[in-house]
Amino acid sequence: MNDPLAAIAELPGVPEAVAEARGAVDRLYRHRVLRRKSPQVSAMSALHGARASAALDGVDIPLEAIPEVTDPVVQGALRVSAELGRLSPTWRTAPRQVLARLHTLAAAGLTEDLGRPRTTAEAPDPLGSGPAPGPEETVARVDGLVDLLTGTSTAPALVLAAIVHAELAVLRPFGSADGVVARAAERLTLVEFGLDPKSLVAVEVGHAELGSGYPEALRSYLLGTPEGVAAWVRHCASAVTLGVREATAICESMQR
Repeated sequence: MNDPLAAIAELPGVPEAVAEARGAVDRLYRHRVLRRKSPQVSAMSALHGARASAALDGVDIPLEAIPEVTDPVVQGALRVSAELGRLSPTWRTAPRQVLARLHTLAAAGLTEDLGRPRTTAEAPDPLGSGPAPGPEETVARVDGLVDLLTGTSTAPALVLAAIVHAELAVLRPFGSADGVVARAAERLTLVEFGLDPKSLVAVEVGHAELGSGYPEALRSYLLGTPEGVAAWVRHCASAVTLGVREATAICESMQR
């Protein structure tokens, strides 16, 4: 059976990057604070991730200011992060349903077409990816993404998560809040496919910390070359490693 993800997992530099990220997650899971406070760390990681995801969509506010912020992008990112735990069990079996729910949560206050795929070619381009594919191509590629999520690839979870994130980010299937949805889908994949089952890793923070490397890596992915796809997966591995660092800092603050 053809397994495109397995081929991606063997691209130059990808096995090493995935192994490094896997090692970082394993070390995080051995932190003594997690014996007693794993749910609290997960909740704080989700909050930090929501703030970072909103920042990547252009609304960058301090963590301590979040309770007073009414901006719909920030509020959407917070709603998404709060519901990921409930959506996680459905992600493997009904990914379309989960994506629609993620968009409904993320885009409230931004559009009236909540949870519905866009029907025009127009879509915002916050990351400078160029024109979005038309609705028909987008539907076909989302179908392919669903097949990957419900299939039986032997590739590591991080590789699947990277492809899920990239496809949603460049397809922009809803035409609003697609970045928040894409990053939430990446996190769901890391959780449900076993790399980070307790949702501790603030991978969104990792993407934000990599700065211009984030849109640059997505543009590399868009080239469709083995080198471009590998560069994107390596970027996602770095984001996971940085997200582990953020989660470790949360553990350390709770320990003190």
